[in-house]
Amino acid sequence: MNTIKKGKIVLALFLVNLFFACNSSDNNNFKSSKDKEIADKVQSLISKMTLEEKIAEMMQDAPANERLGIPYMKYAEALHGMWLVLDYYGNTTVYPQAIAAASTWEPELVKKMASQTAIEARALGVTHCYSPNLDVISGDPRYGRVEESYGEDPYLVSRMGVAFIQGLQGMGDKQFDENHVMATAKHFIGYPENRRGINGGFSDMSERRLREVYLPPFEAAIKEAKIGSIMPGHQDYNGVPNHMNTWLLKDILRDELGFDGFIISDNNDVGRLQTMHFITETRTEAAILGLKAGVDMDLVIGKNEKLATYHVNVLKDTITKNPKLMSYIDKATSRILTAKYKLGLFDSEPKEIDPKTVNAGKKEHQEFAYEMAKKAIILLKNDNNVLPLDMSKIKSLAVIGPNAHENRPKRGTYSLLGGYSGLPPYYVSALDGIKAKVGNKVKINYAKGCDLLSNSKAGFPAAISAAKKSDAVILVIGGSRRTGGEGADRDNLDLYGVQKELVEAIHKTGKPVVAVLINGRALSINYVAENIPSILETWYLGMHSGDAIADAIFGDVNPGGKLTVSFPRSVGQVPVTYLMRPDFIGSGKGLYIDSDKSPLFPFGFGLSYTTFKYSTPKFENATIGVDGNTTISVDVTNTGDRAGDEVVQMYVRDDIASVGRYNKMLKGFERISLQPGETKTVTFKLGFDELNILNQQMKKVVEPGTFTISVGASSQEKDLQKATLTVK
Repeated sequence: MNTIKKGKIVLALFLVNLFFACNSSDNNNFKSSKDKEIADKVQSLISKMTLEEKIAEMMQDAPANERLGIPYMKYAEALHGMWLVLDYYGNTTVYPQAIAAASTWEPELVKKMASQTAIEARALGVTHCYSPNLDVISGDPRYGRVEESYGEDPYLVSRMGVAFIQGLQGMGDKQFDENHVMATAKHFIGYPENRRGINGGFSDMSERRLREVYLPPFEAAIKEAKIGSIMPGHQDYNGVPNHMNTWLLKDILRDELGFDGFIISDNNDVGRLQTMHFITETRTEAAILGLKAGVDMDLVIGKNEKLATYHVNVLKDTITKNPKLMSYIDKATSRILTAKYKLGLFDSEPKEIDPKTVNAGKKEHQEFAYEMAKKAIILLKNDNNVLPLDMSKIKSLAVIGPNAHENRPKRGTYSLLGGYSGLPPYYVSALDGIKAKVGNKVKINYAKGCDLLSNSKAGFPAAISAAKKSDAVILVIGGSRRTGGEGADRDNLDLYGVQKELVEAIHKTGKPVVAVLINGRALSINYVAENIPSILETWYLGMHSGDAIADAIFGDVNPGGKLTVSFPRSVGQVPVTYLMRPDFIGSGKGLYIDSDKSPLFPFGFGLSYTTFKYSTPKFENATIGVDGNTTISVDVTNTGDRAGDEVVQMYVRDDIASVGRYNKMLKGFERISLQPGETKTVTFKLGFDELNILNQQMKKVVEPGTFTISVGASSQEKDLQKATLTVK
């Protein structure tokens, strides 16, 4: 081939490549050019800023910079609806709490909830939200913040987390537009892995557990959802507090996972390097350690002018004496300014918003919160088909229990909405919902029975009387924001106060009883599980709680939710989770001598008013290579006489491998709706993402051998159909 001909071919290939490069995704080109434009603007702005102004940008409560026109980035919580920090004003939609949202097993619902929340955030001038909580619950419900999580499984938390972030932030060319805001994934990392069930308590874990259980949701948030901000946890890892841990914040988060957003501290946690961890003698030394590790913004709840002034003055002096630190200041400031540009804050005038009068909530959002609540309800038990109640066959109904009703609070928010709840324009209690449902067709006999936080039994006689003169009893028990949530950890998982005694007293009346749990953590409810024929777990269902509960009680809704955390039989069984490694199988060892070690109710469990039958799972190819892919399919049939939803779950185990593994791990799920007699085929993919393990070098690999693939209705063995996949 001569030189001229070869040159023409090279030129042709270059032009072809140039054509495809220029005609690739418009969104990618736009994003690339937009990123460069923002980077240029940030660099220009940085060059004009004084050291004091840069440090001020790094303070969460710093006001807008009038000299250079740098806007303020208003923040709030958005766990299950909009809540302005330190404000308790109404007119925001309150959706089901995170633990309930996850119990739907429908990420698209979470995505829609978050997108609606973003709209309400913008109406309130909020552009940065401290949500979602991507903590994987490690099987310890003593920890009060169980309710803020999506459950005990890393795959489920990942799917729900990605959906939430995509809804809140938007996707593609809609990311961070006027209808979306910036999300903050928290708490990086391993926050619930504490040894005493106490918020922010001492934790200790291997790198393997960190990577297998706690890292996947953050990896998905970064790589799939393009999370804008991340918040470290209060605790330490391997003896190094997270807020100064360069291995976590730089080596793992930025270098390995590719996170390019900004890191904001948890409340006062930079200062806690001095006051809690005792790493430094001064606040300034703590600030420098956080700065060097990559913490860009310091979150201190509540405006504190003295503290802000202190930060600026002391850091200014320190950095002036050590100019090498200036690069850290510039880097942190640039990340924050980049976020403000992405959010469009420089392109619009800030609105003067009075949160007391602005109507952020929308009717369609409230209606969706109701739809979501109906899908979150879990039927834990239904002996003799007590549920659903037939309104035509009962004349009177007792509604009893400390959680049956709650009036509008004089301040704060309703305690039966869960932590980080805004104040909605109304809240429908279980009593309200049941009354509205039955109208004048059924007489309602209401008695509180007892207070949640009291040991008094003075209300028992009235409750017993109400039960005796009724055809059936709805017993509404559980917990509240006063017994769970952040800062409300417990050393006992039984029903709080005298609720168990109330259950016993009502059970002795001999009337059919339905227990409705409104709570934020798994509880050891052995007496209830053994003696009460029907149990509904509702968690905190949001502002339409009572409407959804009444729908389930009377059959207008067939419960289809599934547990995302395991229920322990006692506090001594903690931690209880389906993520267990093999033990002394069949030897008689590895058991408790005084109780069953299995959970009271397992992860993934939930009944229905109908029944479902699973076929034997079938592979597209039962043998694949280590780089190969296949699918597994199962037919699910509604064998009952009611329409219902089923959550089909797929678990994977590498049978023989070079390292220890969990007995099974969730790697796929799908919620389906089936009419009576209807059959649907559910198909899951199997490839590297589902089959890989971390080898001894902490690298993700697929090892040759056999894999047990389990498909069914919950994580417990009797609910699963198994098939063997061979990888060569």
